[in-house]
Parts: sequence; C-alpha cells; structure tokens
Amino acid sequence: MDNKKCFFIGSRYTPSSIKEQLAQAVEKHITEYGVTTFTVGHYGDFDRLVKGVLREAKKRHTDIKLYLLAPYVLNQKKETLEDFDGTLYPEGMETVPKPFAIVQANRYMVQHSNYLIAYCGVGNSRKIVEYAQGREKKGLIKVTLLK
Repeated sequence: MDNKKCFFIGSRYTPSSIKEQLAQAVEKHITEYGVTTFTVGHYGDFDRLVKGVLREAKKRHTDIKLYLLAPYVLNQKKETLEDFDGTLYPEGMETVPKPFAIVQANRYMVQHSNYLIAYCGVGNSRKIVEYAQGREKKGLIKVTLLK
C-alpha cells in the first residue's frame, strides 16, 4: 500500500469552532484518500486542535501513524507525545538559522506530503498555503482549506 502523507498548517490564532470541520477533513483523508501518515507542528491553537483530532482519529483507525514536526535540532529528541508514533526532524535543518526553522520545516513538509489541510491565517501560514497551492497546480499536492 502506498504511504500517503498529510501535513497541517494553520494560524496560531485559530478558533476552536473549526474543530468539527477539521475532524471531518481528517476522516475524509483517511477513508477516501487513503492517508496513512499525518504530521503536525506544535506551536499554536491550530496545532493543538489538530493533535486532539488526530488522537481521536487514531482510536478509530489504529493503523494510521502520527508524527510531530520538530523544526529545531533540540526538539528532535523531545519525548514523543502520547498517541504519537514519533517526531520528524526534516533533512538539512541543522544548517537553517533558528528564526527561519519553522518556515523551512513547513516548506519541507509541503514538498514531501501528498495532502495539506490548512486553516489560512496571515503571515507565514498564508505564505506556506500559497506555496502549496502553486504545487497543487502542478499536481504535486492536494490542498484542503478549512474556513
């Protein structure tokens, strides 16, 4: 079976009111798109919502894998969160200056994922979504925007 990967990007100020829509999107990615691996960061409201939804999804779909994105070398050894299968530290991040690490790690994930579920805010999350949408036009990734 092909290992289909999904990444998440969203504003650190995401309202909890999108949780149901997020849960439906995750379920669809598992049941309709065949996604088996999900990766999420850990720096804001959106990431917290995603982690909760993924934990619930893993109870129903025990074969899916959940990974925490670690943009900093110090975090790659961080204890894995409960219900997660590990941490992912992207290749080449050792040379990225700390102020650019999250953006670079997010770009790496967009380049190495089949799917992106996003709640578009402003700033860097919007730039990453725009980057992913450019890749989508080339057939390299499928983007799901939550509203």
